[in-house]
Amino acid sequence: MSGRIHSLESFGTVDGPGVRFVVFVQGCPMRCAYCHNPDTWDMNGGKIMEVSEIIDAFERNRSYYTDGGITVTGGEPLMQLDFLLELFTECKKRDINTCIDTSGIAYKPDNREYNDKLDKLMPLTDLVMLDIKHIDPEKHKELTAQPNDGILAFAQYLSDHNVPIWIRHVVVPGITDVDEYLFKLGYFIGGLKTLKALDVLPYHTMGEVKYKNLDMEYKLKGVPAMDKNKVLEKKEVILDGIRKRRSETQ
Repeated sequence: MSGRIHSLESFGTVDGPGVRFVVFVQGCPMRCAYCHNPDTWDMNGGKIMEVSEIIDAFERNRSYYTDGGITVTGGEPLMQLDFLLELFTECKKRDINTCIDTSGIAYKPDNREYNDKLDKLMPLTDLVMLDIKHIDPEKHKELTAQPNDGILAFAQYLSDHNVPIWIRHVVVPGITDVDEYLFKLGYFIGGLKTLKALDVLPYHTMGEVKYKNLDMEYKLKGVPAMDKNKVLEKKEVILDGIRKRRSETQ
């Protein structure tokens, strides 16, 4: 089984627990205004790689990954379920920790064929890092050009299937830093029984140069980087939402 791959990173430190071998897959239907990898959007780009090639690349430096493993990110990993199934099956044969970094956009609750494959993949998956861009449906469309109902349904699916979840949320000045929405986000994820961590990340402008080099319009041009000190305040609002939800279910 082969996958369409954008690139590989041999020493990832922010892609799950420990040091990770990171596989960036090619192709994503999301059009996030702050995406710093727009070169991964094209479904027909990248290069074709076999599962064996990726496993061999991991094994060459396995000593570095004692407390880590393999993370598949993107692009959108869940657009390539067959590839993930074979890769993670091989990982489990070799006792390799597995992680998927996803937006959840590929999930369709009524797609039985897709969900049958997902049901097979989840027992092979040690962690899902789910990036929720915005909790409000309309604001989410404005930010990503995609709806968020399937994404939120995917979060619930992970919880129902006992898959550990790390939630990621990028705080963008004037867009995702509104306390009302941050509290709602916390209230929603507070209902996920397998929530293990929350990463609240400050928006940065480093991706703007890549858009210029690719001759692409950068939709957030002029939006300043998020103050890292304020991010701590915004995370506390999300945590308040989590605590509120959990207090209601006790």
